[in-house]
Amino acid sequence: MPSVIDSHVHLYPEAINRDPRGWATAHGEPRWEILCTRRRKNGRAVQGFPGVDELLREMDRAGVERAVLLGWYWERAENCAAQNRFYAECVRAWPERLSAFAAVQPAAGTALAAEELRRAQGEGFLGIGELSPHAQGYAMDGPGMAAVMTVAAELRWPVNLHVTDPQGRAYPGRVETPIGDFVGLARAWPTVRLILAHWGGGAPLRNDTGAAGAAVDAADGGELANVVYDTAASPLLYGAEVWREFSAKSGAGAVLFGSDYPLNNFPAVEAEPEMARLLAEVRGAGLGEAELAAVLGGNARRVLRL
Repeated sequence: MPSVIDSHVHLYPEAINRDPRGWATAHGEPRWEILCTRRRKNGRAVQGFPGVDELLREMDRAGVERAVLLGWYWERAENCAAQNRFYAECVRAWPERLSAFAAVQPAAGTALAAEELRRAQGEGFLGIGELSPHAQGYAMDGPGMAAVMTVAAELRWPVNLHVTDPQGRAYPGRVETPIGDFVGLARAWPTVRLILAHWGGGAPLRNDTGAAGAAVDAADGGELANVVYDTAASPLLYGAEVWREFSAKSGAGAVLFGSDYPLNNFPAVEAEPEMARLLAEVRGAGLGEAELAAVLGGNARRVLRL
């Protein structure tokens, strides 16, 4: 069975886990509070707040070899730095199981953002994100993003970006993310690998991104050979057929498995967030053996240079 790398996982320090709402109020993170601490109509929490030990147990239960810890798109730079220090501790303790991307808030200043990313490099990080310029309050083509991309190009780091589907359902805290902004970023920084989260907002399925909707693996020589996609929160956005349809349109080499754990992807049937059900979905989606191996781990190893 192919080894599994979960390329999109979030985790929080104990101070957040103890009192998420109180922490958000005290630390100036209203958008995160709306997105992450609310309950669904059935009364179940949108997500859980596990510690690192619980994450590792869930990985063992589901058969996940490695998890990539993504930072949140915090509104305040000091919260990015605090999460990065927490992730550094996690990676030092479990280097064979955990990797990390750095959180950053370019709106707080370009020099500060670059400094934080270089510090993260010294702590063993291997990428940047999850970023959401549209939620964090800076322009995709502005100086803040340019500072981030300059460091990414220098360090050969991929950048994970939050993307929403313009045809998707409304939910509290949702922010619009025009796909053209990401296409423009990819064209402006062709040497930086972009990971468009949440299936890139579904754009390749509708062929509404031009070259971004084509196969984008570098070997294919496409115009946007630096763009790949992760599958975070897939069951909340699309049916199980998305695995086969997306791979057929964009190539299985462009897809990185990501669960968005500890988001509860199956709130109608699961009381708590877990990874195994999503893995069962992709394994039953009708992908070929080589395609499945690429999606579950091979692509992540290549993109993240593991």
